[in-house]
Amino acid sequence: MERLLQSVKIAINEKIYVKDPESSDLGKRIIEESILMIYDMGFESFTFKKLGIKIGSNESSVYRYFENKHKLLLYLTSWYWGWLEYKLVFATNSITNPKEKLTKAIEIVTKAIAQDSSFSHINEVILNKTIINEYSKSYLTKEVDAENKEGYFVIYKRLINRISEMISFVDVDYKYPSSLASTILEGSLHQYFLRDHFISLTDCHQDGEATQYFLHLVFTSLKG
Repeated sequence: MERLLQSVKIAINEKIYVKDPESSDLGKRIIEESILMIYDMGFESFTFKKLGIKIGSNESSVYRYFENKHKLLLYLTSWYWGWLEYKLVFATNSITNPKEKLTKAIEIVTKAIAQDSSFSHINEVILNKTIINEYSKSYLTKEVDAENKEGYFVIYKRLINRISEMISFVDVDYKYPSSLASTILEGSLHQYFLRDHFISLTDCHQDGEATQYFLHLVFTSLKG
């Protein structure tokens, strides 16, 4: 799977960026450093001016790639969900048993993230932590409906639909496959957030426990 991923380019909605950051070394540095900086200082404190200083370039050079930092966050979250989708597709493609396929999918989207050498300029471990802390800020805005119409969240929605379909294959009569699928994806982020910040509000304290929780939640809800 890793060799196949090395040839993959995760396609992001072109409306999110001004210039594709994957098209140049500077663009890749912008992505690489922005992930680390947003994780370190938080999205609110992050600015293009600080990013420019970090990469040794003018602030204006960052604006040649992204209109604003909200669009940059949308790019990072879209890339993350696209990367997770590719891992899910490759890991489940050869599985024919519906329960085994869904189990593997849940494991992929809920387990602790490991570094992926296929994308050298992106630290997926730190990006995952950034998504846990900052993802909700990409859509909890007044512009969310307009941005949704522009297709900014299409990868995220597509990933949920994939899991929803797998749920229906296990139990065709289950009435809430999309709700359960979105609960798995959003809920896993929330469980990791609680583990890091509100430890008394979760029982998933060790690596792997969030996955076990969601496997239990799903398969006690389904009849298949």
